[in-house]
Order: sequence, then C-alpha cells, then structure tokens
Amino acid sequence: MSEPASTTNEHHLCLQNLPIPLFGSVMGLSGLALATIRIEEVSGYAFHIGQGILHLTLLWFVVLLCSYLLKWLRYPADVAIEYHHPVRMNFFPAISISLLLLSIGYLNIQETLSAWFWYAGSALHFFFVLRILRVWFFSELQLKTLNPAWFIPVVGTILVPVAGTTHAPMPISWFFFSIGIVFWIALLSIVLNRVIFHETLPLKLLPTLFILVAPPAVGFIAYIHLTGELNAFAQVLYFNGLFMTILVLSFGDRFVRLPFFVSWWAYTFPLAAACMSTLLYYELSNYTLLLFVASGILVLLFLVIAVVGFLTIRSAFKGELCVPE
Repeated sequence: MSEPASTTNEHHLCLQNLPIPLFGSVMGLSGLALATIRIEEVSGYAFHIGQGILHLTLLWFVVLLCSYLLKWLRYPADVAIEYHHPVRMNFFPAISISLLLLSIGYLNIQETLSAWFWYAGSALHFFFVLRILRVWFFSELQLKTLNPAWFIPVVGTILVPVAGTTHAPMPISWFFFSIGIVFWIALLSIVLNRVIFHETLPLKLLPTLFILVAPPAVGFIAYIHLTGELNAFAQVLYFNGLFMTILVLSFGDRFVRLPFFVSWWAYTFPLAAACMSTLLYYELSNYTLLLFVASGILVLLFLVIAVVGFLTIRSAFKGELCVPE
C-alpha cells in the first residue's frame, strides 16, 4: 500500500510544482510546426509533416493548460507565488502566445478555429501586458531580476498582426504592433545595459539570451503582413534579427556547458522565428542563399528540439522537472 501512496504523493508534488516556463515548450513546438509548414510550401514538397507537428502541439497545449488550471484550483497559493514572481510572471504570456501561434498554424487549415484561438490569445495577452506593465511601473524591482524573458510580453503583441490581419480590422493589428515595437526598443537598451554592465545572468536564465532574436524576427513577419512591402524598415527588422541569431549562436560554447533547465526551451521559438523570417525574406527577394540559410536553421531547430525534448522527458521521469524553486 505504501508504494501507490508514494506514487500518488509524487503526482501531487509534480502538479503543485508544475513550472509556468514549461509553456515555452508549446511556443517552441508551434514554431517548429509553422517553420516546417512554411518550408514545405516554399519548396513545393507537401509531406504534411508540419501539420502533424501542429496537431501534436495542440494536444500537448491542451494537456499542459488543463494541468496548470488544475494546479490553480488545487494549489492557488503556489500559482500566486509564480504570478507575482518578478521573473516567472513574464512566462504567463507564453500561454496567450501559444494561442496566437496555434491561430497562425490553423489559419489555412480551419479558419474558424484559428479565429477562436486568435480572439482568446489577443484578449488574454492584452490582459497580461497591462498587468505586467503595472508591476513594472509600481513595484520596486531589483536590477538582478531583469533578463531577456522580459521580452516575452512584447513578442506577443508583435505577433498579434500575423493572423490578426485576417481576423480583425487593420487598426487593431497596428495597435498591438505599435505597442510591441516601441517597448522592444525601450527594453532592448535596458536589457543590454543589465547584461553588459552588471552581474552575469544566473545559469538558469542564460538560455533566455536567445529571446533577443524573437522581437525583430517576429516584427519583420508582422510588418510584412501589415504592409506587404519589403521597405527600409522591414529590412532593418530582418537583418537585426539575423544578426541577433548569429550573435547568440556564437555563444554556443557557453550554452552547451549548462546543466539542463526548463529554460532551455528558450532556445527553440527564437530559432523558429529566425527560420520563418528568413523564408519570408527569401520569398520577397528571391535571394537563393537565404533559402539555404533558412533550411540550415530549420535543421538546427529540429536537433535542438529533439535534445531539449529528450532532456525534458528524462528530467520528468527522474522527478527533477517539477521541483520547488
């Protein structure tokens, strides 16, 4: 009788300590699905691998969301601790970003489902942005809590127009895009100041440096959806994102020596964004080299997700994934 009781207790502890940053896995898998779908469309080889990944990602999102809602019902105090934590609160918008990414994925598969995802994701994300900005404005935050994860709410607002141009009037998409771009520029200077001139990021947060790639890469995609023009501003966004990708990849020797953390999922979505923005630039410019660059990034993305996914599953089986901070 003691063994089943012990197993039940472990399940309760896992639920109680289910980490909100794990929703980064949904962002990464959604990004992989979108990038794969896009490269299949560009290459003309429709193997429907991307759609398969998208459906599995939706299933994983439902499981994870239901699990976290159950945690909220059973252990509201633990959710409140994460919700008010100066670092972890920035991962709650990963839930709404996951909805927005699923909206993009299902846009050409099931438009009604895509619309529901978009409306829910946009509304929820706007709520999270207002709430987090309120904390930034009125709380005494310490500099050491500042890290690239602060870009997560910003990325979501920039992402809204990608499917928003289909599901809502254009001014709504411009509204969200404007919020994201302005706050990205403001936050970039603050985060770079923190990273360069102050104490080194904790090991657990080093993978979040990859998030520096996401705002310009996603911004480029959103801007093209809004304007349809590869103009000077679009090129600044794309090439800034490309440079950031090269920069964080040059830190690879630092990343490979890190012990595994859930934050490793921060490697994934930015790589997917870099791949998709490069594919879009290739389509607009017909510059063949960029197709090879995008293909290379996609291969790397598959490898990274395979490794991070394996380590996540292994960590879960070893009882190391859901542990108190």
